[in-house]
Amino acid sequence: MTGQAPLVAPALGLRAAVALVVGQVIAVGIFLTPGTIIATVASPLGILLVWLVLGGMAMSGAVCYGALAARYPQAGGGYVYLREVYGPRVAFAYGWKCLLVMDPGITAALATGPASYIAYLVPMGTLAMRGVAISAIAGMAALHVSGVRIGARVLTTVAGLKVLLVLLLTIGACVSPSASLSHFVPFTGRHPGAPPLAAALAGAFVAAFFSFGGWWEVPRIAGELRDPRRTLPRALLGGLAIVTVTYAAATLSFIAVVPIEAVVPGQAFVAQVGDAIVGPRGGAVIAGVVIVCVLGSLGAMQMVAPRLYVAMAADGLFPAAAAAIHPRFGTPARAIVLQAVLASVLVALGSFDSIVAYFVGVTVLFVAATVASTVVLHRRDAGFRVPGHPWPAVVFLLLVAVLLVLLVVGSPRQSLCGVVVVAGALPAYRMIHARRPALVLEDLA
Repeated sequence: MTGQAPLVAPALGLRAAVALVVGQVIAVGIFLTPGTIIATVASPLGILLVWLVLGGMAMSGAVCYGALAARYPQAGGGYVYLREVYGPRVAFAYGWKCLLVMDPGITAALATGPASYIAYLVPMGTLAMRGVAISAIAGMAALHVSGVRIGARVLTTVAGLKVLLVLLLTIGACVSPSASLSHFVPFTGRHPGAPPLAAALAGAFVAAFFSFGGWWEVPRIAGELRDPRRTLPRALLGGLAIVTVTYAAATLSFIAVVPIEAVVPGQAFVAQVGDAIVGPRGGAVIAGVVIVCVLGSLGAMQMVAPRLYVAMAADGLFPAAAAAIHPRFGTPARAIVLQAVLASVLVALGSFDSIVAYFVGVTVLFVAATVASTVVLHRRDAGFRVPGHPWPAVVFLLLVAVLLVLLVVGSPRQSLCGVVVVAGALPAYRMIHARRPALVLEDLA
């Protein structure tokens, strides 16, 4: 395949692969979303079910992605699968979506996270918070344009810190004098003042999906695994099971110290938990650590995302100028800057929840298309197999349909905006390749 990095010698086993899944998925979602989920669902049982259903959804999709990664163990992940099954136009639409919707959307959402926690430490208005978020994006973009060594070292350190913080918060909440079982009463019913159920489920499912986001990128390492046909599906399932239990346990432990009716829906909810556990000073310390963690994820996003555009440019599916490598720094400087500019625009125009709603809908559609490709391959390729076929795809696609309905109900304007942007991929594809022979799948072989 053109544009693909050569495969390296497979050296990673199951334990390493599970660690990679857990490290990839447990990023910032558990710091940014539990307040929204608790305040809107307003029922301990309902909150638990949200995590379990979204965890089951992720694991169903992971079974399909694992089979695809074993069939196409190449760099590129979802881009490769869509290209091989549906052709270059769909692959281009995926890259267009990443450039204009998902990558700047995730970047903007991550940037608003540390801004809200900084506001917890130093009170400031909405305009100032947006300025802080845009400054964080610009700073990380400058770092990654100038090189990757320092950024890689920082991100490695922060990854361990994030996992440690989740464990410490969970344990601290369980043993805190503020913890009380009365906070779980009623366990099944919703608390007074809760928002309408449809809107609550929409917000909670979107927030939980954001927290599980990224597992579909892990198959990019398939070429580095020993026996990927067996190892990767097991790693995805095992890793996502660990993530699901961790998220559910952490959220329930947070309720133990902060009653549902007292929860402030927002990104600074974990700092509120810190206040309940060890007082205002503890909340400030936790807020500071979360700021570092979220900035680490922001830096990771701005470092990794532009690589897709470089791969697509090598395949002839993306303008080479947009993914040009800087002659001095050796980085895709234009792609990094473009992503930073688009993310800054989203920060200036929306809140954390509206930004997430903007990119989640179309991202779900492309992940669903990738999962659905397993059905196509089963008919086309006699040697391709998905364990339990077709039920993993059926379960995932049914839950995707529910999620999309909830998205439309809860955030119709943002969801439609994301779809409209992606709809521009086809005319853009035609315009870019107007002076070239039409690309077909065989051209990429």
